[in-house]
Amino acid sequence: MATTGIGAEAAPTMRIDPQALLWILVAFSVLTLNAPADLWGTIDHLRVPDTDDAMRLVGVRDLLAGQGWYDNVQYRFLPPDGVQSHWSRLVDAPIAGLILLLGPLLGRSLAEGLAAVLWPLLLLGLFCLMVHRGVRRSFGPRAAVLAVFVATQAFGIIVQFQAGRVDHHNLQIIAMFGLALCMIRGGLRPSLLGGALAAASLAIGLEAVPYIALAGLFLAGEWILRGRAALPGFLGFGLGLGLAVVPLFVGQTAPALWGTTYCDALSPPWLWLAGGGLASALVCACADRHLASARARLGLAAACGALLLGGFAALFPACLRGPFPGMTPLVREHWLYTVNEMASVPKFLAAGQWEILAFYPVLVLAAGTATWLAFDGPERRIFRIAALFLWPGAVLGFFQLRGIYVAVGFVPLVAGPVIDRILAAAPAMRGPRLWGAVAVGTGLISSTWTVLALLAGALTPTAANGRDPDGAIACHSDAAVAPLAALPAGTVLAPIFIGPSILLRTPHSVVAAPYHRAIPGLTAAIEGLGGSEADLRRQVAAHGIRYLVTCPARPGDDLQAEPAFATRLTRGEVAAPWLEPVSLPGVLRVWRVR
Repeated sequence: MATTGIGAEAAPTMRIDPQALLWILVAFSVLTLNAPADLWGTIDHLRVPDTDDAMRLVGVRDLLAGQGWYDNVQYRFLPPDGVQSHWSRLVDAPIAGLILLLGPLLGRSLAEGLAAVLWPLLLLGLFCLMVHRGVRRSFGPRAAVLAVFVATQAFGIIVQFQAGRVDHHNLQIIAMFGLALCMIRGGLRPSLLGGALAAASLAIGLEAVPYIALAGLFLAGEWILRGRAALPGFLGFGLGLGLAVVPLFVGQTAPALWGTTYCDALSPPWLWLAGGGLASALVCACADRHLASARARLGLAAACGALLLGGFAALFPACLRGPFPGMTPLVREHWLYTVNEMASVPKFLAAGQWEILAFYPVLVLAAGTATWLAFDGPERRIFRIAALFLWPGAVLGFFQLRGIYVAVGFVPLVAGPVIDRILAAAPAMRGPRLWGAVAVGTGLISSTWTVLALLAGALTPTAANGRDPDGAIACHSDAAVAPLAALPAGTVLAPIFIGPSILLRTPHSVVAAPYHRAIPGLTAAIEGLGGSEADLRRQVAAHGIRYLVTCPARPGDDLQAEPAFATRLTRGEVAAPWLEPVSLPGVLRVWRVR
């Protein structure tokens, strides 16, 4: 047996680099983001998370099939005229490019599925890169890795970047996070880029309007308080937004529609605000040398703002009522207010839908933490900007789930640095202070709340959770809808949430799908499936419907005291000589109109 002498060298000890361990955790989180079965389901069956993702792929297919770049009409939706989409071709284009690139190698079907997997994962990689670089610049490498780890654990982020998520919310997160990073850096060039990102966000969709408005107010406020030192940031943002929004608008809008007002998409009302922001920034920049006091600068900025908002109200009064000015009370009550993303936090909790715990509390905690740190320390401006983008999500998200979609992307910007500070200070902490720091650190990791949501669901398995979500998924799945493709093409009246899947998986047309511009179709589905036999026959005749499709797990809302005729028809309680049952595999019930 060998012995170690006094002069012998000690054996080298193995040490694990904490930074490397954190990267391993990040890699593990990314690799387990999507289950293999989900990835293959998307590749082989175009299984996508949401109806919007299905409709996006329908639009991409139309573009690849030769439909014009400026022609955003979905002609199989409420035929024969179709429905004009308010979505941007700027999102369709890169997905279509991926399909064209992969098609010659894999065939069109697999190329579509693989593109639906790759696009959100590529965007996730870009977002994580932005998080890492943005946090590392101000807080160091460990905080940066921790921020990326938090991003891969945040349920609100994961659902927007999962396989098949080809809708535009992930791009909105990236655009607004980029804007925040540009505001943090400050100066003319970063602010120009930030304004251009804001314009790109407007072109993609209007969900980020509150954040863009607050960013402009923040930069204007800095100029009011600090004067010339803060002018480059204010001027750059105004220039970037005002100059970029016009070519983006022209590039995606048909010339015939340049003068048409839309409250739900980039059009003259929003060009007015962006152009007014540019004009206001230029006026303030020109007058800056003559304004020696903050009060004088405030007066000028307030006058510009009053002219801007007053002009908006006078020229576009319809948009003061929100993006759905033409929606009827029937459609609001029986469709819009039943959509999960329009539900409030109290409504989720009252219904026992505990998944809200995975979304909302971490956002509120991050907003509160950023606000606390915004008043002291060398990085207080960073936390002020983080709070600026977090609080709108916390406030809007309390009333509508969709309000958190953009804001949740800023949780890592707060969580990474805060957890890094806690880890550095933990050895010197004792008692309640230590436990408080641990609670904040773990609370900023969304998976902590996800565990609580799962636990709450396990402890209350019979909680009233509204309509059965599993039944809904089964009814618009590939297995349920694809058999309809065997029938001769015709117009289908089906529950609203099944419409996009029918368009994606069959040659049929649909009357209804969950989009607010198609009020006649939404009305037809609500009245036809929720009313009497006479109501159903009236809608069938009005829209030339050839097939009636129902989902046993999700019957229509009853519009009268007794169950709807379509519901009783689905249960087999009644029959109609003008409807011929069609036997198809799957959970859907199908009738052909005689």
